[in-house]
Amino acid sequence: MIKRRAFITLLGGAAAWPLAATAQQAGMPVIGFLYLGSPEPSADGLAAFGKGLGEAGFVDGRNVAIEYRFARNAFDRMPEFAAELVRRRVAVIVAPGFAAVSAAKAATATIPIVFTTGGDPVQSGLVASLNRPGGNITGVTSIAAQLGAKQLGLLHELLPNAERFAVLVNPTNPAISDPFVANLQAAVTKIGRQIEFFNARTNSEIDSAFAALAQKRPDAVLVNSSTLFNNRRVQIVTLAAHHRLPAIYGSRVMAEIGGLMAYATSDADDFRQAGLYAGRILKGDKPADLPVMQPTKFELVINLQTAKTLGVAVPPTLLAIADEVIE
Repeated sequence: MIKRRAFITLLGGAAAWPLAATAQQAGMPVIGFLYLGSPEPSADGLAAFGKGLGEAGFVDGRNVAIEYRFARNAFDRMPEFAAELVRRRVAVIVAPGFAAVSAAKAATATIPIVFTTGGDPVQSGLVASLNRPGGNITGVTSIAAQLGAKQLGLLHELLPNAERFAVLVNPTNPAISDPFVANLQAAVTKIGRQIEFFNARTNSEIDSAFAALAQKRPDAVLVNSSTLFNNRRVQIVTLAAHHRLPAIYGSRVMAEIGGLMAYATSDADDFRQAGLYAGRILKGDKPADLPVMQPTKFELVINLQTAKTLGVAVPPTLLAIADEVIE
């Protein structure tokens, strides 16, 4: 197993690796990996992607090469990176996140593309249907855009007297943020509470949003699933703790590093499934015939240490259904 620090170091110069030319000379297939985020915060997901590839019989450097392109949250670089991978004639493009798959789709209609997304890939126009995607694109959806009502319900169960909820949203990905917001607005109306939305597209806007939250003092916060937010998870969890704001997140890693609660699918498993599909395509399967994979399990993670720090008493009913309780 590759150690986390070593794996991060290995990825440090990934965007500049000239693997494709070497691999093509040796007849080795090349995977293009296009990602909006940065390699360092994504090490676990990248390791899971390698695991999925391994399950399909492929090992980086042995019988497949991987060309990484990390935009480090610079949206304007995504089309450029996607075009580079197309020019290199990679065998398949793996594109985690809506920004990545959108750029890849715009760059090629022939190279197979494997995505991971939290939105509805049919509604957003990525595929014709979940069972028969058609075209050159398939992948994995975590349906994060549809989890707002459930996350609100969990917060309401944790804090039954809470009247005012706030939501941190990254609006740069409307395929996730728009249905997430609509889902929450309908849910909060049913329980007769108030909700306010705060947008953040950059690191500085995350700071500004929490400064506004500190003034508004909502009873609890929901943090929308987003590549940006996952990459800035330490910043977000630290700010929530600093302002003593109970929060639920759309990624379990947020709870693992000190966030109060998380409800989501496994990000690592999404990456693993993407690796598995990339391997199957290298073996000859066509994206059009590979159904979009959907989650079969959602994880509730509760950080009891954070709850105690915030003075929040977690009811036994929530502890009983939690998949993991961090003490």
